[in-house]
Amino acid sequence: MPEEYPINGILDLHTFHPRDEKDLVPEYIRACREKGIFRIRIIHGKGTGTLRRIVHSLLEKNPDVVNFWHEGGTGGSWGATIVQLKEEK
Repeated sequence: MPEEYPINGILDLHTFHPRDEKDLVPEYIRACREKGIFRIRIIHGKGTGTLRRIVHSLLEKNPDVVNFWHEGGTGGSWGATIVQLKEEK
């Protein structure tokens, strides 16, 4: 992941190549936790749903993820996923 990408709790996958997602999503989760960000928004778009399924598969396997769900209302609907991360104690 490029160092200049902001770690602010919002990851827009439209700016990355799909082949990078396998490493990008876990790395972004790690970086957010290091900064004390425990709730993130991943924008994957609606499209055919392939990218959403890949993201959800990565989240299901990540031990730092407590829960995730589609963003509701006008915030992106099923084009974005909200992720709750484990908080460090």
